[in-house]
Amino acid sequence: MSAVRIERLVTFGQFTLDGGTWDVENNVWIVGDDHEAIVIDAAHDAEAIAAAVGDRRLTAIVCTHAHNDHIDAAPALAARTGAPMLLHADDLPLWKQTHPDRTPDGELADGQVLCVAGVELTVLHTPGHAPGAVCLYAPGPTALFSGDTLFAGGPGATGRSYSDFGTIVDSIRDRLLTLPGETVVHTGHGETTTVAAEAPHVQEWLDRGF
Repeated sequence: MSAVRIERLVTFGQFTLDGGTWDVENNVWIVGDDHEAIVIDAAHDAEAIAAAVGDRRLTAIVCTHAHNDHIDAAPALAARTGAPMLLHADDLPLWKQTHPDRTPDGELADGQVLCVAGVELTVLHTPGHAPGAVCLYAPGPTALFSGDTLFAGGPGATGRSYSDFGTIVDSIRDRLLTLPGETVVHTGHGETTTVAAEAPHVQEWLDRGF
């Protein structure tokens, strides 16, 4: 049996919401072995993502939330590979802003377990950055895929539509900081961190009254 590995592909594009547009770099995470994989957040470049997956069977395209920069390449990747696109139902209004004529193929639910290459990834509903934001926790490789909920340096942004700071802090405190401190946090943008490293940063935000 081949070993499970976590691969990062950085793609480039734009994030658009509330009438503004910003250039962004996104992390696309590929989890699997030599035979099968899942993609977490199909951002910007379906061709590059498909090339990174290679000849492996793609079992799912998981969307941590439905901001356009995390889902814009998902339908093209799904069409190319036959893999289902999965999204939490609370983010359907955001999804429709980018893909009004194509719906996800399945819903993500809190506590749901996705399996790939012998690894179990548990869905954690972590609203705040977006209503249907989720993280994926894999105790086997001690990894958390946090989307835009938690970054190196603290919580994700909450200054735009569909977001709420109090909600994201509750999600991080109650769902993520309870995980083992050594858990490696694979973020939607930027570099990885750990749960232990982010605990004091979240506390700083709370102390400052944000």
